[in-house]
Amino acid sequence: MRTGVWGLALCGMLLAASAQADEAFLPAIIYDVGGKADKSFNEAAYHGVLRFEHETGIEVREFEITNEAQRVQAFANMARRGATIIVGVGFTQRAAIETVAPQYPDKKFTLIDAVSTMKNVQSVVFREQEGSFLVGVIAALASKTHKVGFVGGMDIPLIRRFAAGYQAGARYADPSAEVLINMTGTTPAAWQDPARGAELAQSQFDRGADVVFAAAGSTGLGVLQAAADAKKLAIGVDSDQDFLHPGTMLTSMVKGTDVAVYEAFRSAKDGTWQPDVRALGLAQGAVGYATDEYNATLLTAAMRAKADEARAAIIAGKIKVPDQLAQ
Repeated sequence: MRTGVWGLALCGMLLAASAQADEAFLPAIIYDVGGKADKSFNEAAYHGVLRFEHETGIEVREFEITNEAQRVQAFANMARRGATIIVGVGFTQRAAIETVAPQYPDKKFTLIDAVSTMKNVQSVVFREQEGSFLVGVIAALASKTHKVGFVGGMDIPLIRRFAAGYQAGARYADPSAEVLINMTGTTPAAWQDPARGAELAQSQFDRGADVVFAAAGSTGLGVLQAAADAKKLAIGVDSDQDFLHPGTMLTSMVKGTDVAVYEAFRSAKDGTWQPDVRALGLAQGAVGYATDEYNATLLTAAMRAKADEARAAIIAGKIKVPDQLAQ
């Protein structure tokens, strides 16, 4: 009987210690401009948060950037308030993280979509060009005019990787394909201008494009709407956006931002987190294209077969996907 009592006491002590450990673990995330309901990049990150909270019962502290002046203060406030790990969503968070991280060397920072070499920063980047290659293949096979479009957000190397992969994939599937490319702007405001996105998409339709790929944050929502209005085909980005306009959404180039966020929190909690650089692509299952009930009638077996053929060739090293636009 005494052994049972001591066993129960020990079990209680262990549970209490575990609860205290979980209470001491304070994960935090700072979303980029556009917020966690942008139906794209930030929202994908938010799904990673939800998964971690569901599996562990640990609440993640959140902050949504609304202007550039908030960045440094947001990271500093999270660190000061005791966050164990802080995830920064988006390449624009790099400067703020590199300002704050040296001030809190005992804190962990994970930066998504950019690289930092600081000792307490983990960097997660994606080979977006590989996933974009696949949707380029699909776009070219779906096009009846042999013209497809691309609308990017801010004109930066990251978005040019999307465009380069898309262009290469379209020409792989259809060597005669013409790829029309427009960027929305050169400042962060380019991510939040759906009206301008719609204008650029319509201009591409006017020039003969009948499929358009948007990699432009919430600006892309205007692109997708313009395609629906014009009864043209559109390709979403980052999250599976096929549900937004069933009937005109050909597919979406999905990116595992949710997995990156979840694994950052999980590894920090488990003690396996490392301040390294992780480059994720097709081989890691981190990019790809969406198939669901919303695009089942648009995405044909021939399109899927050609895209999957390209995926296998890329993983095997038989296709080298460019990250620079061809002239």
